[in-house]
Amino acid sequence: QVQLVESGGGLVQAGGSLRLSCAASGHTFASYAVGWFRQAPGKEREFVATISWSGGSTYYADSVKGRFTISRDNAENTVYLQMNSLKPEDTDVYYCAANTKGWITAATREYDYWGQGTQVTVSS
Repeated sequence: QVQLVESGGGLVQAGGSLRLSCAASGHTFASYAVGWFRQAPGKEREFVATISWSGGSTYYADSVKGRFTISRDNAENTVYLQMNSLKPEDTDVYYCAANTKGWITAATREYDYWGQGTQVTVSS
């Protein structure tokens, strides 16, 4: 059983920044890849970014490349998403998820555990 809890969401003006955190339980968390996804009401969940178990590999959606940075601190069982140059279209509920195989992937179906989400709202 792995539990993931997101935090750090809120209201920010366009061009501003937020840092999201994903805190995880479990002694094997350090071996999992972690992804960030987002979802607007009535729409499918969208891939944002992912990081391998070691932190050595990352992958980003084109829509956030150059603006968002994913990182992890395995000693603290935490993964971060630094979001800069935020745009109104970034407004969504953001979720973190764990892939127990440790591989980076953009596919929602490959992730085994999910958090409950944190709301990010970007005003114009």
